[in-house]
Amino acid sequence: MHQKQRQMSETFRLGALLTVVGGFLDTYTYLSRGGVFANAQTGNIVLLALSLAQGNYEMLLHYLIPILAFAAGVMVTDMVRAHFRPRPAIHWRQLIVAAEFLILLMVAYVPSGRWDAAVNVAVSFVCAMQVESFRKIRGNAVATTMCTGNLRSGTALLFRGLHTRDRGALRQALQYYGIILFFILGAALGVWCTELLSGRAALVCCLLLLTAFCSMFIRVEEDASAS
Repeated sequence: MHQKQRQMSETFRLGALLTVVGGFLDTYTYLSRGGVFANAQTGNIVLLALSLAQGNYEMLLHYLIPILAFAAGVMVTDMVRAHFRPRPAIHWRQLIVAAEFLILLMVAYVPSGRWDAAVNVAVSFVCAMQVESFRKIRGNAVATTMCTGNLRSGTALLFRGLHTRDRGALRQALQYYGIILFFILGAALGVWCTELLSGRAALVCCLLLLTAFCSMFIRVEEDASAS
């Protein structure tokens, strides 16, 4: 059977690991950095609209800044991808993971309180880089920092699999639900670690990202027909 090699960035293992980081960071910033969601910006946009409607302009800026940081993270990631020269030793996505690691390493040593707004900017920037860089698992569009799209795709595939008895669709649905489960586990881990370590809990994410970075040196063989 014909085989080809591909970079590990689309494997379920790496996607699950990064999804744990995504779930972790959401509870980390919400619990220890001023009640802001770092990952999916829908929550921050809703809270921004609420602040605007209530005339609470100080809090409006509080939610606007991470939204802008997220947009900046997407733009920077696309710039890296556009200008990176392919090299056999390293993939451009590894540079993104390395940048995430370094930013969160600094975040871990920023005291909670006065500098929370700066931390939320940094974490939103990190989450944007991750969600923009890692868009697929086994060829399927997946988000590692939020769940809504994964839930929609997984449920649609579940219906198709049950309705047409398509085992491939059912396997894909299980993949999406598996990613959601890892997000939940990451969020729970974030709660436990933040309660124990406060701001330094970000070091746990650094460890996970270091593991992800090293694992990306592995080349994975798969059937060419499956890609």
